[in-house]
Amino acid sequence: MKYSELYKNTLLNDVIPFWQKHSIDTENGGYFTCLDIKGQVYDKDKFIWLQGRQAWTFSMLYNKVDNNKNWLEIAKSGVDFIRQHGMDKDGNFYFSTTENGKPLIQPYNIFSDCFAAMAFSQYSKATEDEEIKSLAKQTYYNILKKKDAPKGHYEKQTNTRPLKGFALPMILSNLVLELEDVLDPIEVQRTIDYSVHEVMEVFLQKELGIIYEFVTPDGKLEDSFNGRLLNPGHGIEAMWFMIDIGVRNKNKDLVKKATQVILNILEYSWDEQHGGIFYFIDAKGKPMQQLEWDQKLWWVHLESLVALAKAYEHTQDEKTWEWYQKVHKYAWSHFSDPENGEWLGYLNRQGKPLSTLKGGKWKGCFHVPRAMYQCWKSLEQIERFQITKKVK
Repeated sequence: MKYSELYKNTLLNDVIPFWQKHSIDTENGGYFTCLDIKGQVYDKDKFIWLQGRQAWTFSMLYNKVDNNKNWLEIAKSGVDFIRQHGMDKDGNFYFSTTENGKPLIQPYNIFSDCFAAMAFSQYSKATEDEEIKSLAKQTYYNILKKKDAPKGHYEKQTNTRPLKGFALPMILSNLVLELEDVLDPIEVQRTIDYSVHEVMEVFLQKELGIIYEFVTPDGKLEDSFNGRLLNPGHGIEAMWFMIDIGVRNKNKDLVKKATQVILNILEYSWDEQHGGIFYFIDAKGKPMQQLEWDQKLWWVHLESLVALAKAYEHTQDEKTWEWYQKVHKYAWSHFSDPENGEWLGYLNRQGKPLSTLKGGKWKGCFHVPRAMYQCWKSLEQIERFQITKKVK
């Protein structure tokens, strides 16, 4: 079977049916995300960022794969739940609610807002609903207002050792492309310019050619737990966002630079003893505060597959193809669960499952289906290129 067919078939015949069958809350709307290995619900709390992610996924598939009315109804269930129960009076999005929408955790996490905006944008594209489109735009601008202090008054840190995080400029570089049909072109370009600068000039450290998770407000390194922290999955995921921007803007230098950063991070973070990509790394090899640093996570490997596929599609750099095959072999032999459906999420360093959950507080209907779709489309282009190359 061709690589592209594997990803397409897994998306449409395994992953999406798993979530359709097990996660839909037909009584209260929205989705259950806490699913065990077979898909049984083990906790009914709803996490708003995962509600947004799943609504985005089904809207995206409706828009890009097939105008399947059932997919659109599933998306609507999530969008309606978020609108009715996910926001406080100021338009900020709670982190979690009960199954019937009563707030549990206050809106301290800006990523709830980000994925709500993505869901609203894709859903409005599918339905041409102007009210939802306006809500997407409103949510986006609310995110920008909070970008310098994402947690607002929920922030625990004092200002003694200020550090800014990589996660927000990273996600903005993808969010702005998701909302391109909603926003003014000038605003789109402004946010693209800001994100590319922050990602590729501030958080990318030139000496090692890798991404740091935190820097000082003026872009310098801080010799502390957080200041030395590397999150390989974040860095690699951001590079495929940079490749998308580079392709959009016909900026071959950006594509090439992002490709090299992907390779740098993988060389730095691959576990030569047991295989797989470490979850966290200390830039100086010091002991880490994150006790889970050596775990192998589903999303890190999936985002690496997307990044490598896109990099090879647009550069034909043979090193990226070699790495793609290496990561593919590890990921599919350790995370995929064809017997029960979907993918496992958490492995120990040796590659054995730490948990058999298929969904929870952090894992939902997003990274697996998005990666399956993205890899499917890139691999189709790669296979065409490889066939043409052989013919010549």
